[in-house]
Amino acid sequence: MDLTQGLHRAVQQQPDAIMTICGPRQRTFREVADRVARLAGALRGLGVGSGDRVGILALNSDRYSEYLLAVPWADAVLNPVNIRWSAAEIAYSLADCDTRTLFVDDAFAPMLPALRADVPGVTTVIHVGDGPTPDGALDYESLIAGAAPVADAHRGGDKLAGVFYTGGTTGFPKGVMLSHANLATSWLGSAATGCLPTADSRSLHCAPMFHLAALAVWGSTLLMGGSHVFVPSFKTVPVFEAIAAHGVTDVLVVPTMIQLMVDDPAIGDHDLTSLHAVLYGASPIPAAVLERAMKVLPDVTFTQAYGLTETAPIVTVLTPADHRRGLLRSAGRSAPHNELRIVDPLGAPVPAGTVGEIVVRGDHVMHGYWDKPAETAAAIRDGWFHTGDAGYLDEQGYLYVVDRIKDMIVSGGENVYSAEVENAIARHPSVAQCAVIGVPDADWGERVHAVVVPQAGASLTLAEVREHVKTLIAGYKAPRSLELVEALPISGAGKVLKRELRKEHWGAAVRQVH
Repeated sequence: MDLTQGLHRAVQQQPDAIMTICGPRQRTFREVADRVARLAGALRGLGVGSGDRVGILALNSDRYSEYLLAVPWADAVLNPVNIRWSAAEIAYSLADCDTRTLFVDDAFAPMLPALRADVPGVTTVIHVGDGPTPDGALDYESLIAGAAPVADAHRGGDKLAGVFYTGGTTGFPKGVMLSHANLATSWLGSAATGCLPTADSRSLHCAPMFHLAALAVWGSTLLMGGSHVFVPSFKTVPVFEAIAAHGVTDVLVVPTMIQLMVDDPAIGDHDLTSLHAVLYGASPIPAAVLERAMKVLPDVTFTQAYGLTETAPIVTVLTPADHRRGLLRSAGRSAPHNELRIVDPLGAPVPAGTVGEIVVRGDHVMHGYWDKPAETAAAIRDGWFHTGDAGYLDEQGYLYVVDRIKDMIVSGGENVYSAEVENAIARHPSVAQCAVIGVPDADWGERVHAVVVPQAGASLTLAEVREHVKTLIAGYKAPRSLELVEALPISGAGKVLKRELRKEHWGAAVRQVH
């Protein structure tokens, strides 16, 4: 299979059905296919060759979707750039995999001078915005209008589809090499659960499309022949408006987005009756937030997917039926395309209920990290990809993710998993968001430290948090120190950047890298 297969199938079966909606623009599958063929022709005319990396630094749009199709159509390789990164981080990812052609929209055009200075290898810039074309850039629509369509290269199978950079939550980002077969395996295997978009779906893309979870929803919707609605980025009211205006049925969000949606009083001002399914993932969700979301949206099904960039991305799925059964702390069971184990530090499987490292195997696992053979060999051992996540399986095969292994806190000789403590703290009515980290302690080695964003107008003390937590979990896991903040540092994928929280506590100490 290849990334363009869903488009060809839709053109054959429903050419005049709506494929994309972005603001006032609506295009059919037939129209999109013609534009993609012309854009691919333009890329070839600009010198893009087989296997060349082509980047995009842009907010969500129908043009982003066309980029995802035109690059493989032209026999090239995707490099979607993390929009939350600094210019220096973006420059690193472009230079690391020798990206020479870059799509940029209006939001990121001001970065071009710095990027050109830092990455002289980027020789071609294509402007995909609606504003004035920056100096030295080519206009996207003019390229399409002036190019002849070319035949699809049908770059597929084990050929490289894209280089997708990790979020860098625990260190410098690495370029994950995923093939067309990696992505198709994950999308089809996940669709087989019945929890991803179908042919009747109208999927809203509000999570950033550089992220593999968003790409999975885009890809599965395309494969099934559904349609796509794009908003530039996540903001609650525009999301509500898009759902109401376009009859959106499916949406992917991360836990922080769910919380913002259900806590926004404006949610009651919009007709959201078309919405049938919410897919969430990318980071753990406090059970209290999920319970509140299920009450606010009682007619909507909820599905959780756990995965990583290196697994293209889906590993496990917690189905709507599992949610109704109250399994809200679980990340679900292995998807059909994935094999899952929990192992000890030597790589041996451990019994059900025992915490160990989550390892996975299957045709969705990456080919490796770009130009990093040592890191690849460390991550994939004896055919198993080692996730770096700690978890356990129950007797029915449900996975419970308890922490990043490097985030585990060792306090007084006891292992404390931050996710468990965060779930307990989040149930306090005065807590809006929280993160738990280990900080240095002369007596305990490390102590459990809570960083909390209070609800608007609320106040909290350490004593209140400790007493609340001890009603839910063992007392030694309760935080021994508390920090109140206005906001938590969040990565482009919606994950809390715990390394940023640790900096002021650990300084140059070794633990800082965890």
